[in-house]
Amino acid sequence: MINPMMAARAYSAVQGGAMPTELTGAASGAGAAQGAGFSDLLQNVMGDMTQATKVAETQMSASIQGQGSLVDVVTAVSSAEASLETVMAVRDQVISAYQEIMRMPI
Repeated sequence: MINPMMAARAYSAVQGGAMPTELTGAASGAGAAQGAGFSDLLQNVMGDMTQATKVAETQMSASIQGQGSLVDVVTAVSSAEASLETVMAVRDQVISAYQEIMRMPI
């Protein structure tokens, strides 16, 4: 089972960037700063997923018109699929965390 940290690290590795300090625990800032980092991470994941989907659609259209290569189409679709799976994993973990919080006694 994938946890949020594994998903974030995998996403970061695919994008070639370093993990945000809010997720690695290296920063000891206020909760508001960490919330902004998580929000930024979610926005980046959603933006990248949208961009990958648009690229895949463009490649498929070019291929249908006889202007693109099949390798480019397969690569773009695979990238879009990986981005979508990352978004779904993050969504599942957020829902799981919410349900866990709702089960806590007051």
